[in-house]
Amino acid sequence: MRAALGKLLTLSMVAGVLSAALFFPVAGGLGLLSNQVVAAVGQTSVELANVDPPAVTTIQDKDGKPLAYLWEQDRVNLRPDQISDAMKAAILAIEDRRFYDHNGVDFQGTVGAGLKGLIKGSIAGGGSTLTQQYVKNFLAFVVSKDVKEGYRKATEQSASRKIKEVRLALDLERRLAESGMSHKQVKEEILTRYLNIVPFLYDIYGVGEAARAYFDTTADKLTVPQAALFAAMVNNPQLYNPYANYEKAKRRRNIVINQMAEQGMLSPNGPEENKRLAEEYRNTEIELAYKARPAARPRGCLNAVDAEGKPDHTYGFFCEYVVDYLKKAGFTDEQLNRGGLTIRTTMDRKAMEAAKEAATNKIPQTRPGVANVMSVIEPGTGRHPVRALVANRDYGLDKQKGERAFDLPTQYVGFGAGSIFKVFVAAAYLQQGGRISDRIPVGETYTSRVYKGNGNAPYTVKNAGTYPAQMTVQDALAQSPNTAFVRMQEKVGLEKAAEMAYKLGLRESMRGINMQGKPLKPDGSNGPSVLDAVVRGNLGTFTLGVTPVSPLELSNVAATIASGGMWCPPTPIEQVTDRDGKPVPVKEASCERAVDEDLANSLAQGLSKDDKPGGTSATAAGAAGWTREILGKTGTTEEYKSSGFLAATPQYAGAVLVFSDSDRPETVCKNGRTCGTSTVNGAFGGDLAAPTWFEAMKKIHEGLREKTFPPAAPRYR
Repeated sequence: MRAALGKLLTLSMVAGVLSAALFFPVAGGLGLLSNQVVAAVGQTSVELANVDPPAVTTIQDKDGKPLAYLWEQDRVNLRPDQISDAMKAAILAIEDRRFYDHNGVDFQGTVGAGLKGLIKGSIAGGGSTLTQQYVKNFLAFVVSKDVKEGYRKATEQSASRKIKEVRLALDLERRLAESGMSHKQVKEEILTRYLNIVPFLYDIYGVGEAARAYFDTTADKLTVPQAALFAAMVNNPQLYNPYANYEKAKRRRNIVINQMAEQGMLSPNGPEENKRLAEEYRNTEIELAYKARPAARPRGCLNAVDAEGKPDHTYGFFCEYVVDYLKKAGFTDEQLNRGGLTIRTTMDRKAMEAAKEAATNKIPQTRPGVANVMSVIEPGTGRHPVRALVANRDYGLDKQKGERAFDLPTQYVGFGAGSIFKVFVAAAYLQQGGRISDRIPVGETYTSRVYKGNGNAPYTVKNAGTYPAQMTVQDALAQSPNTAFVRMQEKVGLEKAAEMAYKLGLRESMRGINMQGKPLKPDGSNGPSVLDAVVRGNLGTFTLGVTPVSPLELSNVAATIASGGMWCPPTPIEQVTDRDGKPVPVKEASCERAVDEDLANSLAQGLSKDDKPGGTSATAAGAAGWTREILGKTGTTEEYKSSGFLAATPQYAGAVLVFSDSDRPETVCKNGRTCGTSTVNGAFGGDLAAPTWFEAMKKIHEGLREKTFPPAAPRYR
């Protein structure tokens, strides 16, 4: 008797509270809700009216084809006109046939369901309208960052939870109406939001993604049987999963079809036609697009795709650079993984494929201990878009397949770039009054009075080949005698040479990392920077390229020179738009003049003989059948653990670095393999790096007319 009386009293309480919620939707605390709950309701009401659920962010190539997807919930948010009438009718038929007649709460249905629940021993039963169900799903999948915990709280069996849900449903419809929408528009908006938010298992949310994943179609083309299945699943996706419980799913689908027929939703031609169509639809099988399970979109850079949407680990490095670049520009993980952004990048698939093929042709992907990386940038005075970032490795987790899950083409190679750094000494020399025709003493060896070697011993440098006693600056750049550039570095000053490296493009490589190639901490505790260490240590070997360097920034050095001395940040971004197609600003550094235009053009001419007879890349250029004008410079480090080639045409700039990438670095030999500590057959920049560059760039330039660099200015000739 006491139990029955308690249930009766509880029912009376619930009915009274729900009545208050219905008839006084803007009243204070509804008598039972605390001030804290009221505040929470108010804030959530604002979010319900204005916040969209998490959606998939799409990273695209420069032509707008998907490259990768970032998401926490695999969802695309659709407009009302992008969802079929069949889908809308199916969900209303089974979940809320009075949807257009109430203001968010079907009072009779809610109290009736509450009575049934009390009789069965629970307080909060069914009877929820679609608006209430939208509220519940919003609390679970938008407000909460933990889906399981959020869903538990949003569906807990309690009077307070039900009261909050009712109040939020009423507030939502009221707020939308006050925004200027008609009653019909309010209902269409809520119906669309509901269909966008509901889960369909396997990380798939909303009918837009469900249509693709289950039936390989779009939501606007969903048929009655397909729509009825989705309407059946929202009641209990696990129970009515057609992959796990086909017959149960089909029976529930057919119940939805029957409800649609009873309500005249299948045809305007009367009950008989509705019955006929219902029987026809009930007899159809559930034809799923995939046999095993529906396919959620591939997620993240590890699952980047080719132009046809198939997995391709070639593109992961570029994708990772895009994500890192945007994070440095201030984008948060939540924006990227929940914001439904469209990120159109600068990536050119033709350039990517050509560079990847060239890199693996020289150093196979699975070859242990040797990495071959290449970056390609398009020069310009207003932007420097990155067109390709590749390695002979793939971006992935399987080391047996030669994969790497870190940023090989943009990392800081600790062994350095070798004699490529002679470019900076030459640029500083020109800036201080030198000419590319000036004759520089060479000599087989040179002992410096400025720099020190090991301990306090004088620093002595020798050449790797035989050279005349004197050479012009232009010929020295092409043939690379060490002694000439140590002499030149003494003349211009080490600090000026290092600052020139920074100006021309090694921004992070000079001031953003330490000598171990690690990013500097904000407090400077792991400094000094490379530039400071070079100057303070009076590092005479700077011109021989011994400091850590980024292959991407090396490419940008060539792009700066090819752009007449204009430095721009190497950007992977063309445009970012939000889920509504509105542009989202990206904070990027502005372009700036690094050196005088005449100096840059003259330096380009000074670097124009590297691929000519006698130049260090001439053999590679000849083998590739190269005919275009370039500015170029090879580089090799002393122990042959890395070598490189930096070069540009007026249309494209690029850098290639070949280096030992094992835990125990060894010499990289001419055959592209590691060979212990012996340097007898060590690879020079012209042996592996330059051939990679010419092979890739020949394909990238196909169809482009040949262009030449401006002549050297009289002042620098």
